[in-house]
Amino acid sequence: MDDKKIIAVMGSTGAQGGGLVRAILNDQSGKFKVRAITRDANSDKAKKLYDLGAEVIEADLDDKESLKKAFEGAYGAFCVTFFWEHFSPEKEKTQAKNMAEATKETGVKHVIWSTLEDTRKWIPLDDDRMPTLMGSYKVPHFDCKGESNSYFENSGVPFTLLLTSFYWDNFIHFGMGPQKGPDGKLAITFPMGDKKLPGMAAVDIGKCALGIFKAGNRYQGETVGITGEHLTGQEMADIFAKIYGKEIFYNAVPASVYRGFGFPGAEDLGNMFQFKDEFENYFCGIRSVNLSKELNSELQSFEEWLMENKKKIKM
Repeated sequence: MDDKKIIAVMGSTGAQGGGLVRAILNDQSGKFKVRAITRDANSDKAKKLYDLGAEVIEADLDDKESLKKAFEGAYGAFCVTFFWEHFSPEKEKTQAKNMAEATKETGVKHVIWSTLEDTRKWIPLDDDRMPTLMGSYKVPHFDCKGESNSYFENSGVPFTLLLTSFYWDNFIHFGMGPQKGPDGKLAITFPMGDKKLPGMAAVDIGKCALGIFKAGNRYQGETVGITGEHLTGQEMADIFAKIYGKEIFYNAVPASVYRGFGFPGAEDLGNMFQFKDEFENYFCGIRSVNLSKELNSELQSFEEWLMENKKKIKM
């Protein structure tokens, strides 16, 4: 008889969820087995998870009944949303509510909600330090997650709020890698001045989440902030230069300039970086490298991550 506890993982073909699925499959303790939840079980990524040994179930964040079927019999659930697919805070809040209610209605014993700060607690809507976006938000993709914490806090299900950090994978997938400027020089660009940015490998988020589940009730009812390293833009540029063996500079632009770059989400990200800059002590302080290492002994440094992913970043 199989007595392993089931962890149901939302976003199983994405960065965070995919990292957790693989972490459970690779875990030598064998305490858990994984149920990978995806919208399309026939996608190449879903099929690969199945081939690796995951149970794969289809569900839709917009359909609570499908979520209840996916969570049925699970001990734990990892809940995450993906703002950049639809750019709608209201949709994201509804999806979070659906997950919180589904975990309660199916008797899940521990839910991890991957979240971020509601920046309006620091910068109210009437504060003109940064523009208000979409009528009701300062940093929409942060604020809607932070606002959704209450769904999990009030659900009655033991929860952990997991505060994540900047994905170093954004250098690969989000166009944030070194770019040639008008002067022909390669540079990374952030509106962070000389402030430190907590960052980590996306795969390490999943490994830290597994550490939280393995710790039983230790982190239930808690907010846990995770990160791989706290680095300035200049420190990241220096590591890029070291790994690639060429000059790579740090372009520290004002947040107002970054907001005007024009790509989808530029205003949101410009406000986000400004928030991280202005509240560096809080933002870095709540994201602990030491705690992250306790949860995940394989935690990567930026240099280790960049060495491993060197060929994936186009310059």
